[in-house]
Amino acid sequence: MIGLITRLLPVWAVLLSAVAIAWPDRFTALGGWIVPLLAGVMFCMGMTLTWDDFRSVFRRPVDVGLAALLQYTVMPLAGWGLAVVLGLEPALIAGMVLLGSTSGGTASNVITYLARGNVALSITCTLVSTLLAVVMLPLLSWFYLRQVVPVDVLGMVRSVAQIVLLPVLLGTAINSVAARRITPIKPLLPLLSVVVIVLIIAVIAALNAQRLRQVGGWLLLAVVLHNGFGLAMGYLLPRLLGRDEVTCRTLAIEVGMQNSGLAVALALKHFSPLAALPGAIFSVWHNISGSIAAAVWSRNAGALPVSSGKGR
Repeated sequence: MIGLITRLLPVWAVLLSAVAIAWPDRFTALGGWIVPLLAGVMFCMGMTLTWDDFRSVFRRPVDVGLAALLQYTVMPLAGWGLAVVLGLEPALIAGMVLLGSTSGGTASNVITYLARGNVALSITCTLVSTLLAVVMLPLLSWFYLRQVVPVDVLGMVRSVAQIVLLPVLLGTAINSVAARRITPIKPLLPLLSVVVIVLIIAVIAALNAQRLRQVGGWLLLAVVLHNGFGLAMGYLLPRLLGRDEVTCRTLAIEVGMQNSGLAVALALKHFSPLAALPGAIFSVWHNISGSIAAAVWSRNAGALPVSSGKGR
């Protein structure tokens, strides 16, 4: 039963998001719970990891570097290119570029866990891309838009530390000293993750309901293609370079899922509400598409390890 519920994650995500957009008032009050909920899931994921999982990642720095390279080449170029080819107006082009130039989103770690990817690698890639965003986001915004967009360095690092790093490290520490005691609850962790991520997606949809109702067909197509291109290139290019299946899944999710909240905030601050639309749409869509990928990959996981995915 638990396996069936987790495999139907995309269905729950779409249904509850539709309800949230139709009746946003029932979900917006939970907006302040997004960060604690994500941190709670990260803590649960930490309880499935060991210190050896992280040591194995540091022995393979090429994978982390590859994720960062794809993050800051594929996504900004795709965002700009799609916006231009589809004839979007300048404000929306700016929004697509900002979206493509941000770091990986923290929700990617949860989706990686559900997709049976390498969670330790995912967390490390998110941290590295966040640190690089301090330099890369202003540089890329100048290159594509000829406007430098400053980044709140301390705010970004603090956010990743609170939502991802500290909860995961605490969970890993507990798993290291009390693995046998928490073994009975480990099978329930994927179910808990599904419930929480579906609720988070619905809350995000509710908070952006007004903007989502303003979406035009071309912009929706641009966002969907942008996310799909990131997922595809994040999987195919590492595959061509001989990376193992688990690593390819992990990098696909890392590259395809952006820090859309940051893109929205920067667009509102430096451009216009219209420029925030791509990030608002992406914030809902990339969680749904990631959920679909997780459902497909987890079903085909076979004997692949659930969290460490050491591979090569």
